[in-house]
Amino acid sequence: MQPSRSWSPSDEHPHGEGSIDEWVFATWTPDGALGFVSGHRLLGRFAWYWSAVVEQGRPLLHLTEWDVRVRADPFVVKAPEMWAEHHCVSPLRQWSVGNEAHAAALDDADEALGRGYGMPTPMASDVEWYAIGGATAIDHGYEQVGVAHGEIELLDRPNIEFVETPAHRWRRWTDDAALAPITLDPVVAHTGLRAPFAFPDGSVADWVVSADGWRSRRRPVR
Repeated sequence: MQPSRSWSPSDEHPHGEGSIDEWVFATWTPDGALGFVSGHRLLGRFAWYWSAVVEQGRPLLHLTEWDVRVRADPFVVKAPEMWAEHHCVSPLRQWSVGNEAHAAALDDADEALGRGYGMPTPMASDVEWYAIGGATAIDHGYEQVGVAHGEIELLDRPNIEFVETPAHRWRRWTDDAALAPITLDPVVAHTGLRAPFAFPDGSVADWVVSADGWRSRRRPVR
């Protein structure tokens, strides 16, 4: 982890033509039984969007759109039967994270690294992310700890609620190279709740929920 430094409110917004910009938000419950992640990357005139909900005893709810045209408001992502938004309410303090879509319900998380075919499942997320600490420098940007409040509405089952749950976010950009997936500390012991993503550039993120929050999945050495 790099030393802290001062960040400008303008760093929260896209850095202009030629820049690759990314925002990722995550939260989880302290018992490791529930987690949510939402990511958004701008690549010129097009964008990627990815999101997942993991819950103990339930299928992974997996949502990806890899070819979305960037709108006048780049924080609004619209694709067929999908809307999502990352809205900066107060720079370096508060963000609103939401979506309405049909996620793929996957009994086997490995399916997310292939075709990702699953039962279409309506969902609507409305989560507020609040900072509880300053931003800390990482490669190509910064990260920040926080808490989350909000709700995920689901059809024919109780809604998911987040109340002061631990949360994290990452803000990255570059104008000279592609961005690799966010690097999290690897972990072997975890709850089994996974949110894998296979990105169009061939890179992969395989996140799991542990007692310490979201981590990268690592297989034990046999």
